[in-house]
Amino acid sequence: VQLQACGGGLVEAGGSLRLSCAASGTIFSFNVMGWYRQTPGKQRELVAAIRSGALTNYADSVKGRFTISRGNAKNTINLQMNSLKPEDTAVYYCAAKRYGWSLVEPVDYWGQGTQLTVSS
Repeated sequence: VQLQACGGGLVEAGGSLRLSCAASGTIFSFNVMGWYRQTPGKQRELVAAIRSGALTNYADSVKGRFTISRGNAKNTINLQMNSLKPEDTAVYYCAAKRYGWSLVEPVDYWGQGTQLTVSS
């Protein structure tokens, strides 16, 4: 199973960007998928997750600015990020679990990470 994330880049503060993640190599559906982020020297942070039935949860730091959604294809998700701040700068990792209702670690699969840099 591979999770392929894309969409990172450089954006100015206040701007928007969308990340996408697609899973391949499995016929099963993940019950929960989402995004973590990490900056050097800091612990990995759960940013947003979406469960079967489209239930979502967000870190307090991104509520009202980020929106996670499922894509049209199975096991794909998107993260729409608006009103970006320099503190959102991080490597963003797609993550997935086959079972369960939470994306709290440990997760079953990780993507390779995509860099988001927000300039002030």
